[in-house]
Amino acid sequence: MKTISVAHSPDADDIFMYYAIKFGWVTPNDAKFENIALDIETLNQATLKGEFDICAISFALYPFVKDDYALLKTAVSFGEGYGPKLIKKKGTTLKRNFKVALSGEFTTNALLFKIAYPNARITYMNFLDIEKAVLDGSVDAGVLIHESILTYDNELEVEKEMWAIWVELSGAELPLPLGGMCLRRSIPLHSAINYENTLIKAVEVANKNRRVLAPMLLEKDLIRVDAPTLDKYLDLYANDNSVKMSEIQYKALDKLFELGYKNGFYENLIKSEDFLIPSEYEELRAR
Repeated sequence: MKTISVAHSPDADDIFMYYAIKFGWVTPNDAKFENIALDIETLNQATLKGEFDICAISFALYPFVKDDYALLKTAVSFGEGYGPKLIKKKGTTLKRNFKVALSGEFTTNALLFKIAYPNARITYMNFLDIEKAVLDGSVDAGVLIHESILTYDNELEVEKEMWAIWVELSGAELPLPLGGMCLRRSIPLHSAINYENTLIKAVEVANKNRRVLAPMLLEKDLIRVDAPTLDKYLDLYANDNSVKMSEIQYKALDKLFELGYKNGFYENLIKSEDFLIPSEYEELRAR
């Protein structure tokens, strides 16, 4: 049986959505999934190099890898009135060219930040180090992602919500596209459909069995936060809207790609639904 590498981030929503497979509740038909947990920008860079068969990515990366990876419909994270936060020390005023820490060049928050703050001086670091860098004055501000949006130090305050920036730039209250997954195009179509369906089922099973799965993850020390914070975080980023992308989510993703294209970050304007795995192939094949 072949082994398929599945890379995801170590944050709570990715762990939660994947572990129905890890615990054997859901299994692919013709392969063994081997999971790897790395921070999101490391995953973005790895996808640029084609290192993994299936990989979690920032949505903002996708136009750069569209020729080598298909976009998956599942295990997606969107903000609905919330998202990453631009934070600073309480009582400080940011200058026009303030120094800011971002979690990676190809993250969605970096794309939106660069459009909104073209004069800021950007430095990149692991998302776990950003809060400390702001507190010790290494940078003037930082964009927090993942669980840190719920747990940051009380000496810090929010300068701007990335959700607010998204609404201003997009001109509509579409959900904020943050991250999803992609699959190597060299994988045969029949297998690709099988793997995507496996992941869809895993996210669905995880959501339906959240009261069982979440305590198991905490007990095995697989999650960085406590039970109440995990519960709140899963409400935000691992929910029914994560199982399979909806029409409004595709529309939001297209708006993100449009913003990137119009601001010179992408060479071509693409539509998300043109880059999905054509799952209808299996239905036609069965006729």
